[in-house]
Amino acid sequence: MTVQPEGAPCWADAMFGDVEGAKTFYGEVIGWTFGESSPEYGDYTLAHVDGKAVGAVLPPLPGQEEKPQWCLYLASEDVAATAARIRENGGALLMEPTQVGEFGSMCMAREPSGAVFGVWQAGTREGFEAMGTPGAYAWAEVFTREPEKADGFFSAVFGYGQKRMEDEGVDFRLYDLGDRPLLGRMRMTDDFPPEVPSYVNVYFTVADCDDAVAKATKLGGRLRFGPMTTPFGRFAALTDPQGAAVSVIDVTTTEGETPKTTDVS
Repeated sequence: MTVQPEGAPCWADAMFGDVEGAKTFYGEVIGWTFGESSPEYGDYTLAHVDGKAVGAVLPPLPGQEEKPQWCLYLASEDVAATAARIRENGGALLMEPTQVGEFGSMCMAREPSGAVFGVWQAGTREGFEAMGTPGAYAWAEVFTREPEKADGFFSAVFGYGQKRMEDEGVDFRLYDLGDRPLLGRMRMTDDFPPEVPSYVNVYFTVADCDDAVAKATKLGGRLRFGPMTTPFGRFAALTDPQGAAVSVIDVTTTEGETPKTTDVS
């Protein structure tokens, strides 16, 4: 694939205390196979579908033995410049811009409402080698208790336009670049336990949502929501056996009309 434009989702990975357990779970539920780990890069292990890289798993770095969570990376043409904008707009850098061999450069950040994300400047590794097909990345949403902070931050740092969904039942926005929707933003309601921080929810495509849910629960995962059919696909929100939130979606099974949106850029 070509290098993604500034601010577009381009990669996802997660740290797991039990990497082999994660491989078993995601291999069964999403259909991933795994390459050899790279000891020189912290045993980073690529996940593949049909030979194409679609994500990665790795063990925790020393001092980072926290609950696993999927990290979405947003593309940058200049990671140092993006890091500067993150600071200028109230974000925090968790990892300063770092060169990752010939593959590219990265940093890790937390936006002002608390969601963690990564930034990736491509070198020889551009990011996802497949998107929107079974086993590959589909979509992501920023879940936040302070949507005004997230909205202002992401637009300032990445230049996103914003559209508000015309639904009185939810506070949801689309972040876009021109006509291309890139991310969703959802206000967290009281349905979320107070100890759950803001986070980025990553969706992976599956051929059959119900089958993926059945496999996930059999392997010790927990169903948090769904399966539910929407105009965008049939999806379910899961927690994997190690505590990482992840969603699966069958984009071929749809129902209903696409909700109307209003430009609020």
